[in-house]
Amino acid sequence: MEECNNDKNSLQREIMSYNFAINDLVLYLDTHPNDIRAISLHSQYAGKLDMLNKKYEELYGPLTINFTSQENSNSWAWSKEPWPWERSVN
Repeated sequence: MEECNNDKNSLQREIMSYNFAINDLVLYLDTHPNDIRAISLHSQYAGKLDMLNKKYEELYGPLTINFTSQENSNSWAWSKEPWPWERSVN
């Protein structure tokens, strides 16, 4: 169980890192809107973040309501996942 938590925590840290980098790039691009390298990095990081969010959702359920995949579904899956206090803590 500890290995699973380490994998989960590692994935969460990677997601947070990409979120931070994207937010930082957005601030930079506000003042440097023609910087091709920054635009390219933003696009690259956004794609990686999307992939990481989907991976997290597949393994552990939705991280936030914004990343809940509802493809091929006729029901709302967000509320079907265990709430944090319902998960076992080991």
